[in-house]
Amino acid sequence: MKYMSTRGGVRGVSFQDAVMMGLADDGGLLIPETLPDVSAKLAAWRRLTYTEFAKQLLALFVDDIEPAVLFRLVDEAYSSFTEPDVVRFVSVGDVTVLELFHGPTLAFKDIALQLLGGLFTHVLAARGGHLNILGATSGDTGSAAIAGVQGRPNVDIFILYPLGRVSPLQELQMTTVPDANVHCLAIEGSFDDCQSIVKTIFGDLEFKHSHSLGAVNSVNWARVLAQVVYYGYASLRFDEAPAFAVPTGNFGNVFAGYLASRMGFPIRKLVLATNENDILARFFATGEYARGEVRFTHSPAMDIQVASNFERYLFYLFDQDPARVSAFIQRFQSEGHASIGSPSQDPLFASTAVSNKDTETAIRETYAETGYVSDPHTAIGLSAAKRFTEHRPMICIGTAHPAKFPEVVDAVLQPGTAVHPELGKLRGRQPRRTVLPADVDAVKAVVRARGH
Repeated sequence: MKYMSTRGGVRGVSFQDAVMMGLADDGGLLIPETLPDVSAKLAAWRRLTYTEFAKQLLALFVDDIEPAVLFRLVDEAYSSFTEPDVVRFVSVGDVTVLELFHGPTLAFKDIALQLLGGLFTHVLAARGGHLNILGATSGDTGSAAIAGVQGRPNVDIFILYPLGRVSPLQELQMTTVPDANVHCLAIEGSFDDCQSIVKTIFGDLEFKHSHSLGAVNSVNWARVLAQVVYYGYASLRFDEAPAFAVPTGNFGNVFAGYLASRMGFPIRKLVLATNENDILARFFATGEYARGEVRFTHSPAMDIQVASNFERYLFYLFDQDPARVSAFIQRFQSEGHASIGSPSQDPLFASTAVSNKDTETAIRETYAETGYVSDPHTAIGLSAAKRFTEHRPMICIGTAHPAKFPEVVDAVLQPGTAVHPELGKLRGRQPRRTVLPADVDAVKAVVRARGH
């Protein structure tokens, strides 16, 4: 299996090189040159546990790591999860919540980032050298990425996050990690500013290569691949093809479901659910991809107006034509908008935007009707699921434990509802962070000074 860039300037890349490259050197995103068809394997795969299923699916995409080694990395990645089968299915009314937050940081990002940390360590052990990981987070990616590599040899991690725009517990999960290889950079701006800085730095190829930069954001192909696993696994748990309601801001989560469908997994519909930052919902309704002002909401991990992984979807929408992808992205970057000319005709997708008020209503009504406590991001999925009752069975992606967002959940329900013993231990710990302006050179200076 080889990988190529959505913009066509990079081809023939091995899996290990794709992991280490992160963002393609031509500025695009890496994708498989071909996608495997798994249709003939589905009957046998229905009987597998999550980890066994992950091993079989990942092996289709990884041919430069010995299977025994890959399988060990999978076992190690999920050994820290408290759920015996890694993920949990919970019936919530007529919807099934797929809880993906039973890893070390209580967020779905652990599913991919625990595996990615092991992959980084494996490649570095074989090749030697040092890796400086550079990433941006709107909340959960940062803590999950840090948990995946903290204390590991030959790795430093630099995580940018918008100052004052992540939940207090999310910030504590990042900034109270004591390991010397962890560097938290609080940026005076939005998540889009953080993401733009990271992409700009990766676009400086001299800096990228001279400082051995690696990516943990979902621009890294391994992140998306690990997420394809849970869509495939969940799609085989029902007698008929399910739909998925997916809270999304950066398009990575829902894109993994899209790939799973293209590979042959039985998926009826993907309901793309944004918060008030509705650039993706607007695109599927109108065909116009237009940047707006970032709105800060109850679901901060989705407060995004430029969705990184959308470019991967465009590659398939444009019949795998890198020139069309490049032209669309260039116009969007220069003008702040670009259009495909008409509403999306993709039959797999439905889309909707969920307001703060509707998020609160979903938390309140779900608890009143079923006793289930939802975090604000999962609540967006539950709200969206109610708008598409014609699609059943419906799986809502459960993205985070509600205790990560007590300011919202407790205000809607009652104080003390959203608690978790591990998060309680964070309070009172001394944070470590560096506050920086939203400036590329300021971030580069920190990487130069603290990286290896």
